[in-house]
Amino acid sequence: MHEFSYEAPTSLAQAIALLKRHGEKARPFSGGTDILIQMRAGVRRPAHLVDLKQIKDLRQIKFDAKKGLRLGATVPCIEIYENAQMRKNYPGLTEAAHLIGSLQIQSRASVGGNLCNGSPAADTTPALIALGAKAKVAGGRGSRQVPVEDFVVSPGRTVLKAGELLVEFLIPAPKRHSSDAYLRFIPRNEMDIAVVGVGASLTLDGDVVKAARIALGAVGPTPIFAAKASESLVGKELDDAAIETAAQLASEASSPIDDMRGTAEFRRHIVSVLTRRTIKIAAERARKR
Repeated sequence: MHEFSYEAPTSLAQAIALLKRHGEKARPFSGGTDILIQMRAGVRRPAHLVDLKQIKDLRQIKFDAKKGLRLGATVPCIEIYENAQMRKNYPGLTEAAHLIGSLQIQSRASVGGNLCNGSPAADTTPALIALGAKAKVAGGRGSRQVPVEDFVVSPGRTVLKAGELLVEFLIPAPKRHSSDAYLRFIPRNEMDIAVVGVGASLTLDGDVVKAARIALGAVGPTPIFAAKASESLVGKELDDAAIETAAQLASEASSPIDDMRGTAEFRRHIVSVLTRRTIKIAAERARKR
């Protein structure tokens, strides 16, 4: 591994100042579970690493029944899974966070790092998109909010500019009779990268869908918000026909490739299967809220 400097600021202002000083030679990181592997492989060669884990404001989970959730970018995945409010109000996102590696990895890895790594196969990104989450980004020129579906622009690349870092996620409060779910397909039982991932959130009025969002992972160069599939459910009774239509539209929204882990045809089929399942799970949960 090449030589680099390591700094661990304790405030957001300090972190932004460091990133501004070092420019494109610096890279912020949260858990380090991706960047350190990439550096060992020579894929990335930053001269300065800025560890964000010591900034308390970035490690907070704040939930308000009206304002929604503020999830710090560096909160370890295990803390999300162990948080009762997260499991109750955002079960799909909580499930996704608990699928990232082993328990040891989850004690370091974060949802923020998972997104900033820019992988189209990230587990938590479809779950965030399904919830309509926005990413708050801060830098020397102030802060801005970016819908999570627009955050990754290509494999390994995000909207973050030199000197910017992800601060937190802003997620709407779940409405009455609404919930979410996330499922993935992997070749092994655990600790593998998704071949397909699907997140879904629903708001119901009896058996009629008032709102829906479906998102896909690992089936395109970036995570995908399946807008047509989502819109197809709204205003419809949630019966088998409506679910099947949404599943088909989700499959059509995907653009997978053939590789050693699965063919494009297989992945498109799995998208439809997981879409049906996540919709049904989210609906079952929504009816109980």
